[in-house]
Amino acid sequence: MAEQSRHKVAFGIDIGGSGIKGAPVDLTTGEFTADRRRIPTPHKSTPDAVAGVIAELVDGFELPADAPIGVAFPAPLDRGVVRFIANLHKSWKGIDLPELLHEATGRDVVAVNDADAAGVGEQRYGAAAGRDGVVLMVTLGTGIGSALLVDGTLVPNTELGHLEIHGHDAESKAADSARQREELSWEKWGRRLQRYFDTVEMLLSPELIVVGGGVSKHHDKFLPLLDLRAEIIPATLRNRAGIVGAASLAARPH
Repeated sequence: MAEQSRHKVAFGIDIGGSGIKGAPVDLTTGEFTADRRRIPTPHKSTPDAVAGVIAELVDGFELPADAPIGVAFPAPLDRGVVRFIANLHKSWKGIDLPELLHEATGRDVVAVNDADAAGVGEQRYGAAAGRDGVVLMVTLGTGIGSALLVDGTLVPNTELGHLEIHGHDAESKAADSARQREELSWEKWGRRLQRYFDTVEMLLSPELIVVGGGVSKHHDKFLPLLDLRAEIIPATLRNRAGIVGAASLAARPH
């Protein structure tokens, strides 16, 4: 398992296409130490515009001078560098996000993919707390996000929502948006999820699967329909997971 942090508090940020949310996180409990604040994402969401919003967010809280910042970002990152971007301005490609935000805030910054941040949050403080081995978190929403952890260590940028299954991008058939768009019953959607998780199990042999996303609050309607080798359980941190996981990674990234 990762070594314990020398920090008591870190600041977590979740960058989305419509809003940028942040809160200070108690690294012992994973709880917010103050109410989360949200600022709308700038209409022209360039790196400089977003960095300005983040600086405003951070300045709005009384934080320890050495509190680091963890950022959950809606794209794959290579050691903090943005590969490509779908939900923000195209000028993000190639940006070193930790460097940009360090210049804006003066603080140490760690940045990870948003699904990875949520997975770390659930593994350290949520549904998978205390569980070693191979843990997979899957978020079912507009798409399918994924986070893979092995003995508590993140394997970044897995993007398992884009597995090709029966000739289709998996999330186009098995995301919660597909359930809603096609007005699928829980049973019909459950069969699609079964195919998806069968494929994931064949490739990765996870010991525990944690299911997040807004639909997870209805877990009793679809998780019991699935027949898997792995234990599969609902996430518990819900929309706090990205902020909590990012803050945790900022303090002890490994």
